[in-house]
Amino acid sequence: MDGQLLPVLVLLLGASGLCEQGLGPGGPLEEPPEEKPPEEKPPEEKPPEEKPSEEEPLEEDRVLVLSQQTLGQALQEHPALLVEFYAPWCGHCRALAPEYRKAAALLAAESARVTLAKVDGPAEPELAKEFAVTEYPTLKFFRDGNRTHPEEYTGPREAKGIAEWLRRRVGPSARRLEDEEDARALMDAQDVVVVGFFQDLQDRDVATFLGLAQDALDMTFGLTDRPQLFQKFGLTKDTVVLFKKYDEGRADFPVDKELGLDQGDLSRFLLTHSMRLVTEYSSETSLKIFAARILNHLLLFVNQTLDAHRELLAGFREAAPRFRGQVLFVVVDVGADNDHVLQYFGLKAQEAPTLRFINIETTKKYAPEHGAPVTAAAITDFCRAVLGGGIKPYRLSQEVPPDWDQRPVKTLVGKNFEQVAFDETKNVFIKFYAPWCAHCKEMAPAWEELAEKYRDHEDIVIAELDATANELEAFPVHGFPTLKYFPAGPGRKVIDYKGARDLETFSKFLDSGGELPAEEPAEVPGATFPKPENTTEPRDEKPGNTTEPRDEL
Repeated sequence: MDGQLLPVLVLLLGASGLCEQGLGPGGPLEEPPEEKPPEEKPPEEKPPEEKPSEEEPLEEDRVLVLSQQTLGQALQEHPALLVEFYAPWCGHCRALAPEYRKAAALLAAESARVTLAKVDGPAEPELAKEFAVTEYPTLKFFRDGNRTHPEEYTGPREAKGIAEWLRRRVGPSARRLEDEEDARALMDAQDVVVVGFFQDLQDRDVATFLGLAQDALDMTFGLTDRPQLFQKFGLTKDTVVLFKKYDEGRADFPVDKELGLDQGDLSRFLLTHSMRLVTEYSSETSLKIFAARILNHLLLFVNQTLDAHRELLAGFREAAPRFRGQVLFVVVDVGADNDHVLQYFGLKAQEAPTLRFINIETTKKYAPEHGAPVTAAAITDFCRAVLGGGIKPYRLSQEVPPDWDQRPVKTLVGKNFEQVAFDETKNVFIKFYAPWCAHCKEMAPAWEELAEKYRDHEDIVIAELDATANELEAFPVHGFPTLKYFPAGPGRKVIDYKGARDLETFSKFLDSGGELPAEEPAEVPGATFPKPENTTEPRDEKPGNTTEPRDEL
């Protein structure tokens, strides 16, 4: 998923859940305990205790505790070893710890040939350096004692997911199917099963298939070369088949004889066809909706407690198949906990039933004509019109408050932004914020002080705009807070402010006409959109100088 999609993801998932809360020693929440020298006491005579050899790894709850002295031995003794590099002050590490222990217990209970271990990164700087650990937690998987090329762990951070990721590396990632009974048993046990039908199991396409199976943890995989199974399922050539207990029941992906099996193409196919034709939006399904890599979404807002609304679902489902892979059909229940979705589209619950179309890459939103029916034919026509460019997008805007210019900090919305920001007689400094953003709240007093200081300067305007409720044609706003300066004069010039967020620096910036003096150190840049290994996880914490706040997405 492209980083451009994350503003939509953040807003629809509930933005506060993805904000960074503290990034290391000295951060707002993550401070290591102060270390004090031990008090000197006279030595006491105690009977000698047996101490483990320096080369013997300790163990806590089935997790090995490793150090520079014991890692080598652990690699020799454990051919499949997952190592977590953690920091005692790291909140994400503390959250992972119980899940990591549970995963170790799950694997031990089934006698899996894999071992879990951990290393205190700050206490073992040589190991952290050797394995290029730049954030915590970092997990690496070592095979057959190979110390130089561990595999980066890219799986979930809950116990069952960790255990399954490891099972698919120490055991087969796809079950071998010998006959129809094997195939039926596999398909009966799961809602979604992917079976690779290959006439030659030594073919390189099989390796591609198994490689994908290692990481697609939400699907079960099978593999066969049996002619009777080819015949049973009506196949004459190598094909990957997705079997599912809903919608069409089956989707086939033939393997190109000349080009071979492309893992990226197969992955997209499986994501697309494993999605239901119509998905009900919830916290559980939202991440899968965005992971499907279908950029166009059609949302039907209904109240599921009303019979008249539920009757509309049949027409919605009827229209969906012709747009499979092109438009994702999503139902949003306005009677459930989905207020953040309504807010994102500028809707109120009483406006249901209604449709909205969005491209999550451009974030452009489209609405049908007011009062348009919600029938299969009308839905089909609406989708085709949007995809064909026949409908113009709409942009959110609050109404202009009657007293928008009465306070020192002026209140801007979408409807008055252009008039104020690009006034050629004014120098306009604007804070684009989100109501839930902690960094925005932190800088609010300094922004108020700045407005008060320059309130008598007729050519300077200090303003703010809630970028979660107002969308602009001039540019998108991706992080919060975003500060932009619009100098007086023609040309619609815009200057991004990257300095410190305090009254003194703000003032120097304004007094110099939108430039920071050369000696002013620039603030740590706002966080760019991460390229998520797994978007369900919070961003990892980085050691070292991480005390500067980062912008929120």
